[in-house]
Amino acid sequence: MTRVSVVIPTYDRAAELPRAIESVLNQTHQELELLVVDDGSTDGTQSLLDSISDSRLRVITHETNRGANVARNTGIDHAEGECLAFLDSDDEWERTKLDRQLTRYDSGPEDCVAVYCDFEMEVGGLSGRVLSAVAGVLAMADGDRPKAGRDMLVGEILADHLHSGAGSTLLVETAVAREIGGFDEELDWFQDPDFLLRVVQEGFVGYVDEPLVSRHETGSPPAAVAARADEQFLAKHASLVEAAEENGYRVRAAHALLMAKLYLAEGKFETAADHLAAAHVPPRHVPGVLWSGATGIRNSAVSARPD
Repeated sequence: MTRVSVVIPTYDRAAELPRAIESVLNQTHQELELLVVDDGSTDGTQSLLDSISDSRLRVITHETNRGANVARNTGIDHAEGECLAFLDSDDEWERTKLDRQLTRYDSGPEDCVAVYCDFEMEVGGLSGRVLSAVAGVLAMADGDRPKAGRDMLVGEILADHLHSGAGSTLLVETAVAREIGGFDEELDWFQDPDFLLRVVQEGFVGYVDEPLVSRHETGSPPAAVAARADEQFLAKHASLVEAAEENGYRVRAAHALLMAKLYLAEGKFETAADHLAAAHVPPRHVPGVLWSGATGIRNSAVSARPD
């Protein structure tokens, strides 16, 4: 059996896709298959894929665009590997990414089902490492692994403290990905934390304290779309939200802050104010709120200019 099946969903990213593919095929761990799911691209992606000569590459094509979650699930259905790893088509991996995660997986407890890592986020030509907020929790869980360790990990995910970037960082057992039903095709956002939350319920999730992925900012959905997805996400995990808030996590307040920033950036200040009223704004988030507000003012000024 192949050790790892790598799934790259892609749609009209012929310019960025070669970088992602190369970062997979150049991994120091070579026992892999690469499944690229072309989700109805119209920009020459198919010709690009046809030009790549590597026996590890398999291309699966959707005739029409069906969305990234559906494309990921198509990859899960076709995977032949013991484990799955996901990569967004505009991101890239360090060469040792799979080796480092497999080492952690193999050395983990018997119920280890997945491993994630830190990543570098690149925005506007600038990059910075995104650190795990729960390294200490996972280190504690490596010992006696008290139930609180898993509960704390869930709380960190729900409260938006942990940004795992599961769509590009996660290595997970294929059987587990299938058991939990893959990615939620009804969610237009929050698909990564939703998937990770469900993985956490299946067993231990390990962590590699290294930035093994470079992620490239592609923007957020419209605020109204994000708000609908937020309501779906919180309702779907209502029992976990309640438990996390009982443990001191301000889950709903954190999500209200996130929505407020999106509405501020769009210049929808009244709606943003409603969300801010329900939000918890730690000092470290104040610059982000101010930046979002300034962006909204600038965008409003531009849209108000006469043609």
